[in-house]
Amino acid sequence: MNRLTMTAIAALIGAMALPVMANDHKVISTDNIEWGMLNPARGDASPKAADLWGDRTKDVATGMLVKFQKGFSSPPHIHNITYRGIVIDGLMHNDDPSAEKMWLPSGSFWTQPAGESHITAANGDDNLIYLEIDSGPYLVKPVEQAFDNGERPINMTENNLFWLNVKDATWLEAGNAQISYLWGKPDAANGSFVKLPAGFKGAIESGNALKAVVVKGSATYQWGNQQALTALTPSSFFSSDAQGKHVINAKTEVVLYVNSSGPFSVK
Repeated sequence: MNRLTMTAIAALIGAMALPVMANDHKVISTDNIEWGMLNPARGDASPKAADLWGDRTKDVATGMLVKFQKGFSSPPHIHNITYRGIVIDGLMHNDDPSAEKMWLPSGSFWTQPAGESHITAANGDDNLIYLEIDSGPYLVKPVEQAFDNGERPINMTENNLFWLNVKDATWLEAGNAQISYLWGKPDAANGSFVKLPAGFKGAIESGNALKAVVVKGSATYQWGNQQALTALTPSSFFSSDAQGKHVINAKTEVVLYVNSSGPFSVK
């Protein structure tokens, strides 16, 4: 194996701080997330938000980060569309306005059906979620416009997840990797948590469109055979629109939320 020169090492480390975007793939490090306001009309009372893909103001599927201050509690409201939520940091509650608080920690998952009255609250020192919609725009509306679309909400705390290992799931070829299915069908559009152990050196390979957000842990990332490295920490994001290999070197245990249009493998 050729040894890297100090110049080459410095170049690689420098590349870790830059967003990488191309027609076939995209990666965004935590330091390069561009924040705005989820509801600019509320000023400083609004949670902060950042689109990782899509555009929450348009009629397109979108994945975004939303950041809440400790003690935040929304008034009862509805949304025009259903969304999925992944807790990255802090403690979150999302339920009927009269429900007792059930605080969801990092690694938890919930769904909020369109039209259903609810509140969202945050109770950690820092509170961050990944929010995903299949169509937009993402709007907040008054409870007077509530409706029943037939869906029912899900609140899945981290310690109630069911994890499959290489003996249970054909998608896993790496011995200590685990997967927890959240929604959809494995051979079609689906969402899941993928857990990689500390020291994992391998790849997520897909022939379909794939998007992934780091929920927990620290790793480095490469796209295929490219040399450029990107540091992955919670809220980092990578995606591909075509067949490819997401190479990951996990420094600690890493949990990813993966949205895929079809099957993928962890090798």
